[in-house]
Amino acid sequence: MRVTHALVQLAAALMAAPEDRHWGYRLSRASGVRSGAMYPRLTQMLAEGWLEDGWESVEEAGGRPPRRYYTLTGKGKAELGALLERAAADERFRGLRLGWA
Repeated sequence: MRVTHALVQLAAALMAAPEDRHWGYRLSRASGVRSGAMYPRLTQMLAEGWLEDGWESVEEAGGRPPRRYYTLTGKGKAELGALLERAAADERFRGLRLGWA
């Protein structure tokens, strides 16, 4: 997967709470990545086995449409942790906030 600013920012947002369920809107807000760049990266992460997805239950939704969520897999935690370590040492990403752990 090509390492871009969007990927690094999204990785940092996911790794800030690696055990949580992540919702698209919150990920976009936390990472600063717009949906047009974020969802293709999430799709790639799903294909790589870094993420799993699901839908919240009708009860959790409380009358609104259920939201799709994403959770990190063990492989995803390892891969994104390594990606963030490399990004922290890369001049291209020096201005990004990478405080994930």
